[in-house]
Amino acid sequence: MSFDHSRRRGARSPFSSLTAHGEPWVWLTAGSLAIAVLMIVGLLGFIAIRGAATFWPQPLVEVTLRDGRQTLGEVTDRERVPQPSGEAGVPLERQLIRTANFELTGQHYEWIAADAIQASRLPEWATAVERLEGGRFHGFPVRLLRDGEPVATGAAAAWREYLQIRPAVRRRFLEACRIDRRDRGNLQQQLREARLDVVAAGLREGPESAAVATAEAAEQALAARVASLSEELDATTERLRAENRAWAFEFTTADGQAVVLPVAQMVQAWQPNRLGFFGKLAVYGARWQEFLTDDPREANSAGGVFPAIWGTVAMTLIMAVLVAPFGVLAALYLREYASGGPLTAAVRIAINNLAGVPSIVYGAFGLGFFCYGVGGRIDELFFQASLVADNQSTFGAGGLLWASLTLALLTLPVVIIATEEALAAVPKSMREGSYACGASKWQTIRRIVLPRALPGIMTGLILAMARGAGEVAPLMLVGVKKVALDLPIDGTFPFVHAERGFMHLAYLIYDMGFQSSNSQAAKPMVFTITFLLVAIIALLNIAAIFIRSRLKRRYVMQQF
Repeated sequence: MSFDHSRRRGARSPFSSLTAHGEPWVWLTAGSLAIAVLMIVGLLGFIAIRGAATFWPQPLVEVTLRDGRQTLGEVTDRERVPQPSGEAGVPLERQLIRTANFELTGQHYEWIAADAIQASRLPEWATAVERLEGGRFHGFPVRLLRDGEPVATGAAAAWREYLQIRPAVRRRFLEACRIDRRDRGNLQQQLREARLDVVAAGLREGPESAAVATAEAAEQALAARVASLSEELDATTERLRAENRAWAFEFTTADGQAVVLPVAQMVQAWQPNRLGFFGKLAVYGARWQEFLTDDPREANSAGGVFPAIWGTVAMTLIMAVLVAPFGVLAALYLREYASGGPLTAAVRIAINNLAGVPSIVYGAFGLGFFCYGVGGRIDELFFQASLVADNQSTFGAGGLLWASLTLALLTLPVVIIATEEALAAVPKSMREGSYACGASKWQTIRRIVLPRALPGIMTGLILAMARGAGEVAPLMLVGVKKVALDLPIDGTFPFVHAERGFMHLAYLIYDMGFQSSNSQAAKPMVFTITFLLVAIIALLNIAAIFIRSRLKRRYVMQQF
């Protein structure tokens, strides 16, 4: 039997199977990766396109129906309606028009069949108005009024004059709102604190004590001063609002009805059919600015989401600050100090199992332990006066601190597991070299092990922040609110009032998606808020990744 010495060792035989060499598995794994990437990119792209396009000004179409009725609005959707079964013919098309003017028509949107439309056009002076109350308004400008008298008549003159007076009207409106919310709020807070001082003195020394009399005298003096200051604030706000009440804008709707809108109630107004690209871009930017900086209105269906942005970022950062030290210390003990016995193995199994516990379970634990347990005890020890005077809990209810602690517990297993893996990745030779130089175990951990494990620790923290920022179920039990316009922060120590409730973007998505009375208007806002939440999480993660990369360049590259 001859042997072919010309065949190289390891050369593929024409009769060998491709499976034996692994080629099918290479294609399978590469294909799986490609599908996963496409799914992620497709999801993020869909959210980004739908979310970013919400505020782009769409043309206003005036539609004349065959029955003579006219309507004005934005075409937001089109669909084909199949013929009833058994009937032949081409499927009919209908379009969804955002007609607005709810107080006149009783509806925000209307489906109109294509065969019911006689004519449609894009009127030049069609105007979209976003109002403080009542939703969107669509109409044609007629004249601008001051104290009921026309100042400018005609679409062009009225619109030009409106653009001139709008900044001053808006400035006066915001000033009056600031006085009501900040200045009056501070005065009412001072009165409440004085009243609580009286109750606290009574609880401490008895209702007939001299301390109670002193506190009551201080309360009466403060009440007199607050009354005087309130009169000044009343006069200021009345002057600002009287100046704004003088201005009104008269419109006519597509069906000929005259409507007079107070200028102070007009948050924004634009005429999309007259705008070029840069004009639409300016409106687009203004609407985004309002969305990012204003408070929500109309039961969260309009306005901005600034309180929710602040609550999301604050809760995520506080959660990261709380979870990082506990997770790192626990991982250090398990990896560097604990012996490899059955107890340590049981603890690791418990940590892995905790990572799979449903988040609502953590919410129930946070409500029972943090809110009712720890918070209730804090109220009994330090805020008893508030319980007696107002029957109101301070720390015994949901708040920013308890929500952050609950999510810190939820993400703790992620940080522990990632930190353990990072500690195990530090070469053993570096530990032995440190011991050989006379360093103690703690000195070795602090100067050698921890610095080189920091990039891995940051990876665990990034994963924890990404998961915690998007949770909804626990927050519904431990602090999030549907509407909380007052941020849990002010200029007094300790700056952040961790006992207060807050708004959160993830909960806002749930609320608008399932609780909104205007589901059609809520649909694009859900995509916009989702896009914003993903962007905020991405920014936080990018900042953490930047820190991780710097740590890696500083420590990991020094390994030998």
